[in-house]
Amino acid sequence: MTFSLVARCRETGRFGVAISSSSPAVAARCAYTRAGVGAVASQNVTDPRLGPRTLDLMAQGLSAQQAVDTVTAEAPHIAYRQILAIGRDGPPAIFSGPNSLGIWSDAAGSDVISAGNLLAHAEVPQAIVDGFDAAAGELGDRLIAAMQAGLAAGGEAGPVHSAGMQLCDAVPWPVADLRCDWTEDDPIAAITEAWRVYKPQLRDYVQRALDPTEAPSYGVPGDE
Repeated sequence: MTFSLVARCRETGRFGVAISSSSPAVAARCAYTRAGVGAVASQNVTDPRLGPRTLDLMAQGLSAQQAVDTVTAEAPHIAYRQILAIGRDGPPAIFSGPNSLGIWSDAAGSDVISAGNLLAHAEVPQAIVDGFDAAAGELGDRLIAAMQAGLAAGGEAGPVHSAGMQLCDAVPWPVADLRCDWTEDDPIAAITEAWRVYKPQLRDYVQRALDPTEAPSYGVPGDE
């Protein structure tokens, strides 16, 4: 039901997740980031407890692989889950339970890992990793390019209906959390457009939270 990636930017310290699915509101249940810690996608018959638990373990100093190993050793019904994780250092980690749905596979680069289930074919995650590695721009741009590459490579076996992208930076909340929870059209195109609009305003929203007296105008009618 899902294909996704988690990634980091070594230059900025940002982490991100991008994900799409035939199920509704996939990013609300599957995407997790934490500034200074890492990013996790928990998918395939989703247990939303697994993402925060994996991040908690990495915050305690475990590597992505150690955190995933700990979670898979203690979580119930783990045979139905997929977990992708990346931390500040070291390689990313992946677990895919034997009851993952349909065609499932994964692929990894130095700063990215992708996985999916109910895929059109097993090479989709590698196409996502290749799309990420080939893309230019900041982390959000590269996540979008990777998802577009995955969709172009076949994506899910059936149509996708929801998608999302979450980024974290140096503040304790996601600096971008963009979602399309349901559409009969292309949800990846929807978050691509949302990112185009949101990207130039991202730092303004952070500044307004930290110190609105130093923030730019809101740029809306009535704020003259």
